[in-house]
Amino acid sequence: MNIDRSGAAVASPAATPVPQATEPARRGGAWRMVAAMGLSGTIGWFVVTSGQSPLDVVFFRCIFGGAALLGTLALRRGWQPMRARDWGWLALGGVTLILNWLALFSAYSYSGISVATVVYHTQPFFLLLLAALFQREAIAPGRLAWLVLAFGGVMLITGLEHGGATGGMLAGVGLAMLAALLYAITTMATRRLKGVPAGQIAGLQMAMGVVMLFPLAHPAVETFGGRTWGALLALGLVHTGVMYTLLYGAFQRLNVLSIATLSFVYPLVAIVIDVLVFGVVLTPPQLAGMALILLAVIGNQLGWNPLRQARAGG
Repeated sequence: MNIDRSGAAVASPAATPVPQATEPARRGGAWRMVAAMGLSGTIGWFVVTSGQSPLDVVFFRCIFGGAALLGTLALRRGWQPMRARDWGWLALGGVTLILNWLALFSAYSYSGISVATVVYHTQPFFLLLLAALFQREAIAPGRLAWLVLAFGGVMLITGLEHGGATGGMLAGVGLAMLAALLYAITTMATRRLKGVPAGQIAGLQMAMGVVMLFPLAHPAVETFGGRTWGALLALGLVHTGVMYTLLYGAFQRLNVLSIATLSFVYPLVAIVIDVLVFGVVLTPPQLAGMALILLAVIGNQLGWNPLRQARAGG
């Protein structure tokens, strides 16, 4: 299992063998992946458009998204029994999943959607660090080089490299990095759940989110207009039920290289929306930092080894 960058559990493409696909199947997988990642890139837009606090947005996403996932699971009769140990890992993943959304959605108001989304893509590197810390998995030198490059990009975005960081930008980047760390913990916990459908995991974790946030959420629903309800319903139904159906279909049809490459539709859509819809003007250092992060994530995902190539060239 893995966790999609929007925070819900999905099957890990790297761990799922994909049979030799026909050309029509590959095309079908490609459009599904592009559509799913395009929807992911609009999440920040709908969060901001809702006009609600991050806590209330997450609360309603858990209600609508959990209902969609568990309802679909029930209709398909796909429920699988779980052991006591599974419930423990599910609970850990559920808590960190909800906190991850709270941190990411809070980051939008400080650093903007595009910066928060790109910084959030440092999650694979937090996963490497956690695996090294808790599972004693050595980090290959090539991956370490990409890790350094990614966090160099973070410094460029915040302005830390020349002392020009602002409080708001630091807060937004810090929250996005916290969300990425929480996302990595959710990924590690979810990987422990063997033989449990991804929709069952995500649906139960969202049900946990409803219970967690119910005492804290105080939405003034009597003031909600059509725009607010539309945004919240979209986040729960479209950005959860529809998006993950597309994503699972893509994973069944594409190889790992195609999945890793097409995943970058997500941050690109988020950047375009931030610039065109919200009028955000990104500075040259921010653009350079975002490019470094995306390059580092691509290199890490595809297993490129810049150190070996440098030695070969020398």
